[in-house]
Amino acid sequence: MDIDLSPKLAKKVCEGDGGSYFAWCPSELPMLREGNIGAAKLALEKNGFALPNYCDSARVAYILQGSGTVGIVLPEKEEKVVPVKKGDAIALPFGVITWWHNKEDAEFVVLFLGDTKTAHKRGEFTTFYLTGTNGIFTGFSTEFVGRAWDLEESVVKTLVGKQTGKGIVKLAGSNMPEPNQKHRDGMALNCEEAPLDVDIKGGGRVVLLNTKNLPLVGEVGCGADLVRLDGGAMCSPGFSCDSALQVTYIVRGSGRVQVVGVDGKRVLETIVKAGNLFIVPRFFIVSKIADPEGLEWFSIITTPNPIFTHMAGSIGCWKGLSPKVLESAFNVDSETEQLFRSKRTSDAIFFPPPN
Repeated sequence: MDIDLSPKLAKKVCEGDGGSYFAWCPSELPMLREGNIGAAKLALEKNGFALPNYCDSARVAYILQGSGTVGIVLPEKEEKVVPVKKGDAIALPFGVITWWHNKEDAEFVVLFLGDTKTAHKRGEFTTFYLTGTNGIFTGFSTEFVGRAWDLEESVVKTLVGKQTGKGIVKLAGSNMPEPNQKHRDGMALNCEEAPLDVDIKGGGRVVLLNTKNLPLVGEVGCGADLVRLDGGAMCSPGFSCDSALQVTYIVRGSGRVQVVGVDGKRVLETIVKAGNLFIVPRFFIVSKIADPEGLEWFSIITTPNPIFTHMAGSIGCWKGLSPKVLESAFNVDSETEQLFRSKRTSDAIFFPPPN
């Protein structure tokens, strides 16, 4: 595979009075088109309101910064008004209608990652707004709107004429429904507060997002994880053994990344920083080493319950091979093989920095 895997930053696509929408472009990050993956960010200022809309793709949303409210209407269901904050992950199945609101002073930033196999354009999300100057009411004639909603022409003209904003607006006052804490059940999971699936002292921590702790993930078709790597620690080289792609967004910190592909070729060696997005192709092996301040990333994996094979550590796949096979494969004597096998007998997945 001869394709640019370099990490990229999102670019501003549109801006309204209440905030901005950013996206990663397949022309700059070719793996988006190659892997049929979409990636975008929404940033709302105080009183910012992302108008009700639906997307042509199922997505996982992750709150990168601040707190706010998301309205969610699943097909043929009642609206849920969900309070969300930094660290929350929300599964947004295909066909769901959402709106987002920020009433706080701090900026409210949401990351969207998802599979674009149902999308109009490979590697891109297309949003359909219900209201606003680019909403459905402005597309239909007054006759059609009046017939569909049983309204007089004067009322239809009022509805259309009052919609002066596009996509993201700023509300003059707070006349929005109050969030309901009970609506979080089954809709959101805070990855910063959830029980840890992996916790290695001096190494790192992992929280997995799957059908067990957020069943809606199954409808989205993607699993996810939040990984926090301690300063100087290493993430074991590994790959997704169920043909899934791994889409990684760097939340905080920085570090070094290497990816090895077909024929043992190193296809990526770079430094990643907060805001970067990169995609690891199917079956390619990736490893990361955090800089002194640590490295944190949020990833989606294009299967609801992903399975990884790690190459090093106590659970590394080498441990399953017999000594004679390793001696022959490496073309080394038994002493060298024993030395190789004797290392990393207690560390798994994350390796603390050397003393």
